[in-house]
Amino acid sequence: MDQNAQNQTWLNRSLAAVWHPCTQMKRHETLPLIPIARGDGVWLYDMDGHRYLDAVSSWWVNLFGHNQPRIKAAITAQMDQLEHVMLAGFTHQPVVELSEQLAELTGLGHAFYGSDGASATEIALKMAAHYWRNLGLPEKNRFIYLQDSYHGETMGALSVTDVPIFRTAYAPLVRENFAVQSPDSRQAQGEQTAEDVALCALQDLERVLTAHHSEIAALIVEPLVQGAAGMAMYHPIYLAQARILCDQYNVLLIADEIAVGFGRTGTMFACEQAGIKPDLLCLSKGITGGYLPLAAVLCSEAVYTAFYADETAKAFLHSHSYTGNALACAAALATLAIFKDDDVIAVNREKSARFSEIFAPLAQHPRIQNWRQCGMIWAFEISDVSPNFATECFVAALKEEILLRPIGNTLYFMPPYTMTDAEAQFLLAGTLNALEKCW
Repeated sequence: MDQNAQNQTWLNRSLAAVWHPCTQMKRHETLPLIPIARGDGVWLYDMDGHRYLDAVSSWWVNLFGHNQPRIKAAITAQMDQLEHVMLAGFTHQPVVELSEQLAELTGLGHAFYGSDGASATEIALKMAAHYWRNLGLPEKNRFIYLQDSYHGETMGALSVTDVPIFRTAYAPLVRENFAVQSPDSRQAQGEQTAEDVALCALQDLERVLTAHHSEIAALIVEPLVQGAAGMAMYHPIYLAQARILCDQYNVLLIADEIAVGFGRTGTMFACEQAGIKPDLLCLSKGITGGYLPLAAVLCSEAVYTAFYADETAKAFLHSHSYTGNALACAAALATLAIFKDDDVIAVNREKSARFSEIFAPLAQHPRIQNWRQCGMIWAFEISDVSPNFATECFVAALKEEILLRPIGNTLYFMPPYTMTDAEAQFLLAGTLNALEKCW
């Protein structure tokens, strides 16, 4: 059987057996799947040997490139010791060391583990509501979230997600919470600055807190960048003042750093840029460098103490079979070691400045609007495009050997941190070529 026939066989088997995520499967009647055989650095290679620059870090998870030797070695070494043990009644070295290191990095502790970003959101929401119940305030069980926010697609996460395509179909199953104005800097009018927009949004937040704080358990935010909203970026003053308001109105603050944590915004965690600590911190995606599923929620001492009691009913009643998986924790420890050993945050600051210079032709293009950058994220809108722009751009970019995944008419780069200047030049040229085919 020749290579083309082999590839088609794999594609047919996938279409027959696999329900692919966030996908209308019927589209694959005309939009072929790409059968990926291997990865190396920022590149993915299909079964024909064609390569694609992974400009979206495979849904924002891959920090240090594919086929990363140090993370692979850590997983391999851990496999010779322990692959998994349930974390109820047992513990192990990787989960202890990872929890200690996360506590040192965040100033929060008592890491509770799940498997993915949505499970981290579920943990944080349940933990916040149960916290108030344990304090004798069970009526504080609703949440505030930002307009256009995205926190996952499980039931609790959908109740604080404001992206219609994810939420509308399941609306009858989802509890209503409180949406407040987003501080998205793209809303600036005339002479308004990003700070002005943030301050205006804070007024809406205080309005809802004033009216409903007695029933609100927590405010949940994506710090600095709302990912699925089209990389909506906002001024850190919003986080700083939101922290003050939450304290004033006796409401917890949940920081969803699932997408923006681990150096993506220019600091290890985005909240650092506002000088705040949340009460609950959600982590996932890049925590293992993109190697294995893992999520963690860290909390303040006050939150943990509220659950520490003789009564079982006051315990946090939540579990996942693979909580604190030893292999995933080993991958996460290797990821943190790379950050430390390679001084990644400082190196990324230099890289992001150079890449912004390389990407300048995009920033200056007449059909590109709202050019913006935060750490290792670049985003912009394309004007006057067809309703099918996202798919058209995705296909055109693949022909240029680039993996892009536009959000509506928003195009963004969120590459692995290991991308070189030459690869950034390649990304620029390929993106411009792809856009020319879509205009």
